[in-house]
Amino acid sequence: MFEGRKDLSAYAGITRDRLRTAADNASIRVNCVIAGTQKGGTTALASYLYEHPQLCIPGTKEMHFFDAEENFAGASVDFDYYHSAFAPGPSARILCDATPIYMYWDPVPQRIWKYNPGMKWIFVLRDPATRAFSHWNMQRIKDRDPLPFFEALSSEPARCRTVLPLQHPWWSYIDRGFYAQQLRRVMRFFPVSQMLVLKSEDVHRAPQQALDRVARFLGIEPFAAVEARDVYAIPYATTMEARARRLLQQTFEFDVRDLERLLGWDCGGWLEA
Repeated sequence: MFEGRKDLSAYAGITRDRLRTAADNASIRVNCVIAGTQKGGTTALASYLYEHPQLCIPGTKEMHFFDAEENFAGASVDFDYYHSAFAPGPSARILCDATPIYMYWDPVPQRIWKYNPGMKWIFVLRDPATRAFSHWNMQRIKDRDPLPFFEALSSEPARCRTVLPLQHPWWSYIDRGFYAQQLRRVMRFFPVSQMLVLKSEDVHRAPQQALDRVARFLGIEPFAAVEARDVYAIPYATTMEARARRLLQQTFEFDVRDLERLLGWDCGGWLEA
């Protein structure tokens, strides 16, 4: 796959390369995914979840199992390989795969439904214009995109067509921001009772309240007291141009309004200059 995986084993307290036996794997069933959005605050959320004794997340935060086309190319899927990354302790009740691209990648909801129709989904959504800029900044630092931001936005459709029929995880700055579309794709396979959608701003500013919602959603004990933290924050070499901001706000307005109706949210701040 295109994207690298984040190693957060310092939070997990486990060794990334620890493998389970086949007998152990037979009893494993992942029952929660933190599915998006990329650059929305999922890494920060996962860092809190690592500390809860009833949760198990692999030391390699982003598993990229359900979005890896090669895993689903044959007649059967090797879930033992997937399960080998999880090493739940005796108190663990929830096994969680935190891979943000799952929200975006077209075939993933159906693949997860076939694997576990009882899967619970957690999403963290951020102002899509700011998310796009943060996404571009990450690709710039990783030397994956030499283009200035506005030029990258303008050329996105042509560049993304180069990997059709797949989506492009590197240069999909705009395409990843259509949250209502992506949530509706998940809703085709899963009831809304199995979906928890959080605002990135809330996770950042009031993490305790966000974690209380996570605990109720997953049916686990409340989290211990926490303080706000910045995890995997990447410095910016520049600021977003006004013309880029205007382009993105105009592009996303319909989807943002649709998202407001879908979730009962007020996202007006996302559309302000």
